[in-house]
Amino acid sequence: MAQSQRKILVTSALPYANGSIHLGHMLEHIQTDIWVRFQKMRGHLCTAVCADDAHGTAIMIKADQQGITSEALIDGVRQEHMTDFNDFLIGYDNYYSTHSEENRYFSNRIYTALRDNGKIAVRSIVQAYDPEKDMFLADRFIKGTCPKCKAEDQYGDNCEVCSATYTPMEMINPRSVYSGATPIEKESEHYFFKLPDFQEFLAKWTRSGTLQDQVANKLSEWLESGLKEWDISRDAPYFGFEIPDAPGKYFYVWLDAPIGYMASFKNLCDRTEGLEFDDYWAKDSSAELYHFIGKDIINFHALFWPAMLDCAGYRTPTKVNAHGYVTVNGTKMSKSRGTFVKARTYLNHLDPQYLRYYFAAKLNASVDDIDLNLQDFQQRVNSDVVGKVVNIASRTASFIGKKFDGQLASHVSEAEIIQSFVDAGDMIAEHFESREYGKAIREIMRLADVANEYIAVQAPWVLAKDEVTLPKVQEVCTVALNLFSILATYLKPVMPKMVEDAEAFLGKELTWNNRSELLFGRTVNKFKPLMARIEQTQIDAMIEEGKQEAEAEAAAKEAAQPKTVETELDKEPLAAEVTFDDFAKVDLRIALIAKAEHVEKANKLLKLTLDIGGETRTVFSGIKSAYKPEDLEGKYTVMVANLAPRKMKFGLSEGMVLAAGPGGEDIYLLEPHSGAKPGQRVM
Repeated sequence: MAQSQRKILVTSALPYANGSIHLGHMLEHIQTDIWVRFQKMRGHLCTAVCADDAHGTAIMIKADQQGITSEALIDGVRQEHMTDFNDFLIGYDNYYSTHSEENRYFSNRIYTALRDNGKIAVRSIVQAYDPEKDMFLADRFIKGTCPKCKAEDQYGDNCEVCSATYTPMEMINPRSVYSGATPIEKESEHYFFKLPDFQEFLAKWTRSGTLQDQVANKLSEWLESGLKEWDISRDAPYFGFEIPDAPGKYFYVWLDAPIGYMASFKNLCDRTEGLEFDDYWAKDSSAELYHFIGKDIINFHALFWPAMLDCAGYRTPTKVNAHGYVTVNGTKMSKSRGTFVKARTYLNHLDPQYLRYYFAAKLNASVDDIDLNLQDFQQRVNSDVVGKVVNIASRTASFIGKKFDGQLASHVSEAEIIQSFVDAGDMIAEHFESREYGKAIREIMRLADVANEYIAVQAPWVLAKDEVTLPKVQEVCTVALNLFSILATYLKPVMPKMVEDAEAFLGKELTWNNRSELLFGRTVNKFKPLMARIEQTQIDAMIEEGKQEAEAEAAAKEAAQPKTVETELDKEPLAAEVTFDDFAKVDLRIALIAKAEHVEKANKLLKLTLDIGGETRTVFSGIKSAYKPEDLEGKYTVMVANLAPRKMKFGLSEGMVLAAGPGGEDIYLLEPHSGAKPGQRVM
């Protein structure tokens, strides 16, 4: 029984526009594309949109490092992403960018609705601040030593070694990943979305069947512990949209990222006759809206997003489908092992349909992680796709071509097996619909086994030796090619290019609804190989290229890291004991700070010009995190006047000023008593 046509809008999470697509991304986009292709094959009006997530500090900084504008960076990355998706046979109806006028319009509109409904709070907060870059820093843009286990090179909010959580200022030697400077604390006014006001709404919505049970159960823990207001603003400089009523404040990237779904669809609607935005996004819309996302961004899509939509007068999603992570050979994707594979690296060596099939064979409706076991990957594709499905056609097409000029039999005596394959399509369709792709693939392969067993029992290669049994050969091969046609139909959402080639051979477009229209009496074209086996050398070459890319990236990253200047105290251990006579040799003098200035490319140093009574000395001092040059000029301090001059990267340092403190802002220059004169000895 034919279904009535459904109107469906499908989205995938937006890839961030500062890096390449890798196989972890591809899991989601393949999962989405299979579902969309299936719906279109069923005759439904299914539209798929996506976009690059193009805003945020990270993009602004990367563009600055490359010496280009943020707009130039995201345009180049978007083209790369679109090429990768296209070559992986991902068929979005529109692939757009969040840096668009459509997205600005909807972001402003939704924010204004939240504000007018009393759901925006404004208050001051204290944040880490990079004094060199003159910008606030998110926790992930600060690195340092864990205060608990002393592990180095950890992010500013949690330790990946001991799992401790902390604030950036609790770290040992925190530093900005952009400049290397020590962050300071600074106050700023921020805008917050009052998410707790939607506690009751979300408690019902998350249990409405929109989410997987695993996800709903996890969210219930968050809801029970109490929701917190969500900071939706960021301070300039920031690459994004300025908040309409707050000059110098910008929408946090995660506010406008999901709104990018609306923007991409609106852009498509404006270019497509008959496609109306309100039909899909209005509060009373009867269309279906599906999001495919990773489990790491559930809170944005299942708490913040539906609350914003509901408050702003838009519909909420029909389903939010979350998936797990991708591991390779049972472990986390690794650059050093070459298993952190970019999409383009894969495509340089292997057919994209291999991965589409393998992911489909392992995907289900849960949020469990998916392991890409490379040995299993090779064996399964070679066995299932080449050894089973393609083998049905390759074993029988030659007989039809050579013995019967491509003409299939007009009728067969064993039509029951064909009908059983047709009937199996209903169950397979249910599996695809519910995203249980693994179950669908298992059923398809069970049918492929049945087809190959039928061919083996009938043995057309034996029958072809006798003129008397040639009609039986035509009949057997006709049955086999009809079975192949039906299997190809079921695999079309997964392996579209292979099936396109199969359609050219069969002379028939394969759709879910015409699978019962059999190929009796038709002429097929000359058969050409549909898929080749995966060779181990291809996998080895892909992994090796991944290792080389990782090494090159690591070298480039190291070269781009901000370099810090070590002072004597940074690199020297405590000195050995000295006698009083040795200490008495230290000549401490009162010094007037005649001039103080920044040292270009130095993260800790200030250049001080000191007057010690008719004599001027230059001293480089690591006090930049605590003092501004303009605050020091005209002040008095104490210096070691007989310290041997030290040649530094930035010049000759002719002494040392005395200071104490734990570091950061807490560095205190020793100041003499009032009435002290430049050059006067302290001891």
